[in-house]
Amino acid sequence: MSDAVSDSTPRADAREVNFDGLVGPTHNYAGLAHGNVASMRHGGLASSPKEAALQGLAKMKALHEAGYAQGVLPPQQRPDLGALRDLGFSGSNAQVLERAAREAPQILRAVCSASSMWTANAATVTPSRDAPDGRVHVTPANLQSSFHRFLEPRTTGRVLAAIFRDEARFAHHPALPATPAFSDEGAANHTRLCGDHGEPGVHLYVYGRRAFPGEGPASREPQRFPARQTLEASQAVARQHGLDATQVVFAQQHPDAIDAGVFHNDVIAVGNGPVLLYHEMAFLDEQGTLDELRRKMASPLIPVRVPGEAVSLDDAVSSYLFNSQLLSDPDGSGAMTLVVPGECQENEAVWRTIQDLLLAGHNPIGEVVVKDVKQSMRNGGGPACLRLRVVLDAAERAGLSGRVLLDDALYGDLVAWVERHYRDTLTPADLADPQLAEETLTALDELTRLLEIGSVYPFQL
Repeated sequence: MSDAVSDSTPRADAREVNFDGLVGPTHNYAGLAHGNVASMRHGGLASSPKEAALQGLAKMKALHEAGYAQGVLPPQQRPDLGALRDLGFSGSNAQVLERAAREAPQILRAVCSASSMWTANAATVTPSRDAPDGRVHVTPANLQSSFHRFLEPRTTGRVLAAIFRDEARFAHHPALPATPAFSDEGAANHTRLCGDHGEPGVHLYVYGRRAFPGEGPASREPQRFPARQTLEASQAVARQHGLDATQVVFAQQHPDAIDAGVFHNDVIAVGNGPVLLYHEMAFLDEQGTLDELRRKMASPLIPVRVPGEAVSLDDAVSSYLFNSQLLSDPDGSGAMTLVVPGECQENEAVWRTIQDLLLAGHNPIGEVVVKDVKQSMRNGGGPACLRLRVVLDAAERAGLSGRVLLDDALYGDLVAWVERHYRDTLTPADLADPQLAEETLTALDELTRLLEIGSVYPFQL
């Protein structure tokens, strides 16, 4: 482990690993996420947990076969019976579920949420290349802005600590205090920009509001939907990871975009290497954000701006164009591939923009790959929501614990696991079924053995 990373020598063996979240057995459409238009629109409909999980695995397998480093993160324990008991529901598991369904159906839906599938919200990660102690730094997001996600960080922390276990290479920080002042939504509001993954990076933190507005310049806030990320939370995570002022840019998300359903920055912008693909309404101070990035980046920034006249905010939200994965091609050529949901191809304006703007030869994006993740999209998460980006060098990849890097054997085992344990359909009424709770515990217990990560769930501790 190095003592410092002040030099600018690239790490040639550094690669970005996308850790996708496995869709959990209780995948359902409860419409819990206020401000997430797709989630609210599909609330109450029947879901297909098995199809959702297999769609996610198919995306992972396709990227693995194309040469990208692909990892897997397990889902949360759901239903969270412990949370129901903390809220005063008592008796047997069946009695707890029955009473919650009768007295507080929205709470029952919340404790059954499979939202941990969107691992872009799991944590914020700083590569060892940028950290002063030469370790990878990890902070689980507190997700305090919504009850169903607030339940996740404790288990998330255990899962990440089990996988990134080597203390010589990985540093774990506590989630920020779960208060509105430090509302943190993880990597969905964080982008690392650099020339190459192994070179020093600049970290773009995007926030929706200030918790203490009297301590800085006045800023406009959204009026229709809540701003989930605070400036103070982003600053705290950067401090935890040892980043200094030369390595960070804090930018406010445009409040009009939030009011249009852009609940996270990764719904309106995506970056990779030196490329920042963004909608003109992504940032409140667009030019100031770009100027600061240019001043601090060692390599030239390549901004790819999508104007509102080409893609409206409504089309951006409905298609999730910007919630795509932007990936550096594994051949080292510097070319990039954009992995978009099928909804982009179905939207004429969005698809035309992809062809005319992104593939015009003025930027490194040379290929677009379309993937079907409809089960996730209907609940408000696209390809980018489904993955946590972690830059690791060869020694760090070798130092991972567990069986979490996807290969053909692991893919086959996970598909068979899903086929054994997941239901074909699930309605909100099914969430009160005590048999569903038993099925999920059995499935998760088997999964921890399959992934070789040890005991990470409350029922295992």
